Amino acid sequence: MAEKGRFDNPVSAALAGVKDLFRKQDLQDDYTDALRADGKTILITGASSGVGLGMAKDLAARGANVIMACRSRIPEAMEEVKAASGSDNVSIRHLDLADIDNIHAFCDGLRDDGVRLDLAMFNAGMVSPRASRTASGLDSIFLVNYLAKYIMANRLLGDGVIPNNTVAGNRGDGPIPRMIYTSSDSHQTASAIDFDLFGTYQDYGVNKAINYYSYYKLVMNTFNTEMSRRLAPGGKVDVSVHTFCPGPVNTNIVREAPGWLRVVLRGIFTIAFRTPAQGAMPGTWLATSPTVENQTNQYLHMLNRKKMDPKVYDEQAGKKLLDASLKVWQSVDAQRAKAVL
Repeated sequence: MAEKGRFDNPVSAALAGVKDLFRKQDLQDDYTDALRADGKTILITGASSGVGLGMAKDLAARGANVIMACRSRIPEAMEEVKAASGSDNVSIRHLDLADIDNIHAFCDGLRDDGVRLDLAMFNAGMVSPRASRTASGLDSIFLVNYLAKYIMANRLLGDGVIPNNTVAGNRGDGPIPRMIYTSSDSHQTASAIDFDLFGTYQDYGVNKAINYYSYYKLVMNTFNTEMSRRLAPGGKVDVSVHTFCPGPVNTNIVREAPGWLRVVLRGIFTIAFRTPAQGAMPGTWLATSPTVENQTNQYLHMLNRKKMDPKVYDEQAGKKLLDASLKVWQSVDAQRAKAVL
């Protein structure tokens, strides 16, 4: 069975998101100025715009030492965060998730600089209007929205940049680090992972791209769930892993859509969708709330606790996914591919 997402076209996906705006936000009253991140070192990928930029501003204002990982707007995005948050504890590094060499260079830089992260927020993602082959030969949506996150998790945990006792043995009795992934509730009802076609390059157009977007969110959520198991040996959480959907947010994710479609979607986004600052709220809550301490694999849809698609919790699928991910990584990066989980 070929991969299938929840929506057949981008307009139906956008309109479905409008319904989410009217849902009650159960955790709204818990999102207050009392949520602090003082002294925490927090990495945020895709931090140059949208939800990532919103989280960078919010968490810097709450006392965090924010490391922005960006493909563009360097150093403009950093200066914007400093101005908005009133904090100088903000730095920026180049990261292009479509370039495996650059992913390694980025991870090497954090390791060599002795960085230790309290939180790693994997936010960067993309939608392409058509199939696009990266230098590695992998499709851009597959690499950026999933495999790059798998590679980074293995690198950052293996190098001890995210302190842990499971593989690096360098956390000791310190605070439990958190890994937080920006996802989408569009993963609900996406097809089960097709391991026969996993990682293979296929040609597609804009409608299939929307399918792939939600499908790879299901893949990523399955990965997060399997990581949450492996990073809690014996039921004791070593590193917590959480996931959230920001809801419908007015971002520039449609920047590569065809001209007519970009106009239509931009209109819907501008009129009906939430601001990036509002979309950042569940990420900030997961990063700072004491109520998720010692918990793992929590999922928020905006500021509501929710269950992910049942397929995400399939333990056999989780194990197969990590095996399949390593095989794809080895096929394009044989000398450096090393799974630690």
